[in-house]
Amino acid sequence: MITHVVFFKLKDRSPESVKVTYDVLKNMEGKIPYLRHIEVGMDVLHQDRSYDIALITKFDSLDDLQKYDVHPLHMEVKAHMKQVLDGTSVCVDFES
Repeated sequence: MITHVVFFKLKDRSPESVKVTYDVLKNMEGKIPYLRHIEVGMDVLHQDRSYDIALITKFDSLDDLQKYDVHPLHMEVKAHMKQVLDGTSVCVDFES
């Protein structure tokens, strides 16, 4: 199994804006066949060093992660993220 963890910092860190992006990410649940698990969390501490949203996804293989990366729904999510991100996201992919 491959676990893909991504942290996002948004330009607009208001609760309303963070919730919109949370919903965009959560909308992938059950809609991408290779996506075995998805968890989306919103930061509760709101410190300067905090990221606003964490995304944890799991896949059966690296091949499935690569298929997910180009899936049409994920491409829509990536387009949204380009609009709302404050810089770049950070991620870690590991065997689990």
